[in-house]
Amino acid sequence: MSDHEEPVKALSGKDDRPIHVSESFKSDSGSDSDVSALFSAEDGDPVYLAKSKVLSRAIDQIGFGRYQYGLLVVAGFGWLADNAWPIVTSLVLARLVEVDGVHYPPKRAPYLTLAQNLGLLAGAAFWSLSSDIIGRRWAFNFTFLITGIFGVVAGASPNFGAMGTFCALWSFGVGGNLPVDSAIFLEALPSTHQWILTAMSSWWALGQILANLLSWALISNFSCDDSATTVCRKDDNKGWRYFMYTMGGLTLVMFLLRFAFRVFESPKFYLARGDDERALQSLNKIAAINRKPPPITIEDLQRVDEIYGRDEVKPVKSKNSLFANNQLLKEKIRKFDLSHIRQCFANRRLAFSSSLIIFMWGLIGLAFPLYNAFLPYYLENKSNGNANKPLSVRETYRNSLIVSVIGIPGALLAAVLVELRIGRKGTLFGSCILTGVFLFASTTAKTSNAYLGWNCAFSFCSNIMYGVLYAYTPEIFYAKIRGTGVGLAASFNRIFGVFAPIIAIFADLTTSAPIFVSGALFLVSGFLALLLPYEPRGKSSL
Repeated sequence: MSDHEEPVKALSGKDDRPIHVSESFKSDSGSDSDVSALFSAEDGDPVYLAKSKVLSRAIDQIGFGRYQYGLLVVAGFGWLADNAWPIVTSLVLARLVEVDGVHYPPKRAPYLTLAQNLGLLAGAAFWSLSSDIIGRRWAFNFTFLITGIFGVVAGASPNFGAMGTFCALWSFGVGGNLPVDSAIFLEALPSTHQWILTAMSSWWALGQILANLLSWALISNFSCDDSATTVCRKDDNKGWRYFMYTMGGLTLVMFLLRFAFRVFESPKFYLARGDDERALQSLNKIAAINRKPPPITIEDLQRVDEIYGRDEVKPVKSKNSLFANNQLLKEKIRKFDLSHIRQCFANRRLAFSSSLIIFMWGLIGLAFPLYNAFLPYYLENKSNGNANKPLSVRETYRNSLIVSVIGIPGALLAAVLVELRIGRKGTLFGSCILTGVFLFASTTAKTSNAYLGWNCAFSFCSNIMYGVLYAYTPEIFYAKIRGTGVGLAASFNRIFGVFAPIIAIFADLTTSAPIFVSGALFLVSGFLALLLPYEPRGKSSL
C-alpha cells in the first residue's frame, strides 16, 4: 500500500469500513454502500477533494433526517421565488395602462422585463460569487429580505419609471436565490438522496401556481374594464397593486420562516476555505438535529494532510459575527483574484463541462423569456374561433394558472427519470427536445383552447428540463467552486435573457416568430446535453 492509499480513520456507525484516500478519486461506479465520487484528482486540489470525500461519507452516515426535511422546506422557498417573481412581472405588465398613474410608453412595455433581467443578472453574479467567499447563509437569508421589501414598495409605484426601478431591485434579490439555495441544500444531502435536488423543482412549479392563482383572484377582480372605449384610471385599477403587496408580504413571511428553522453554514464551505474545525462543528450540529452521534473527528481530516505531506491550513479565526474580525474580511477580499473562476476551467474536461453548461444556460435564458414572459399578453390576443374576440382578463389569468399547474407532475417525473439508466444527461436531452417540439406545435393552434393545450404540454416538458438543469448544474461543480460555477451559468442565463425584451421592443409579438426562435434554441440545447462529460447518477458530488 502506497502512502496515498493509507486509510483515513473509519467513520462511526453501522458503516465502519475505512475510507481510503485513493477512493476519493475513483471515477467509475462504486458499490451502493460507497458511492464513488464524481471528480478525479485532476479536477482540483487533491487534498481538498480527499477531505471532501471524507465529509461526504460523514453526511452519508448522518443520513436524511430532521435537518434535511426542514431544509427541504426553507430552501424550497428559493425555487418558488425564482419562478414566481419573474412571472409577477409578466402578469402585471398588461395592467400598467393607467392614464393618471403607472403606464408604459407606447410600444415600450418590454422595458419592465428588461429592468427585471438586469436585476436578475446583477443578483446572480453578486450573490453566487460571494457565496464562495463569505458563505452561503448570508445570501440565503438576505436575498429574501431584499425581494420582499422592494416587492411591497413596488405596489406603491407612482409611475412606470419607479416601477421599473423597484422591479430591478427586487430582481437583484431573486437572482441569488437558486445558485445559493441549491448549493446549501445539495451540500447537506446524503449521496443516496441527491435525486431530491431534482424533485425540488416542484417548488419552482408551485411558485408559478401561486403567482397565477393570486393574480387570477386579485388582478382579474380589481382591474379596469376590458372595453376598448374605457379609460383606465388608477382608482379603478388596484388589482396589480394588491397583487404586489401580497407577493411582497408573502416573501417577507418566508424570510421570517427561514429564521424559525435554523440553517447552518455548509460544512463543505468551511472545508473549502481550509477551516476544518468549523466544518466539523457545522457537521456535528447537523448530526445533533438528526439525533446521530458525531460521525468523524478532527483527526480524520488532519490525517489527509499528513498523508499528502502538507501542513494543516491555519485559517484566520473569527467570532460568530462575520464582521467581528475585520482581518478575515480583508483577507478574503485580497485573496479573491478570480481564482474561483479559473478553477472552474482548471483542466480540459472541467473547462469543456463548464463552458457547455454555461452556454446551455445562455441559450435557454434567451428561449424561455422570449416565449413565456409575454404568455398572458399572447393568450389574451389568441381568439376562440374568432380573431376579433380576445380573451377576457379572467380567462387570460385562468389559462395561465392551468398551464402552471401542469408543471408539478413534470417536476416529480424528472426526479424519477434521473435515477434511471438514461440519467441526468438523457433526461435533459429528451425534455429539451420535447419542449422545442411543443413550442413549434403551438403555432398550429386555431383557437385559444388548442393553444392552451399546447402550452400545457410545453409546461410539463419544460419543468422536467428545469428540474434536471437546476440539479445537474450544482452537481458538476465541487463545493469549493460550486457557487461560482452556478453563478456563471445563472449570469449567462440572465445576460441572454436581457436580449429577450430588447427583441420584443422591435419585433412584432403577435406573430409566431418568437416561438420558432425559442423552439430552435431548445432543440440546440438538447443536443448539447449529450456532449456533457459528467454524469452524476450514482456518484457523490463533493
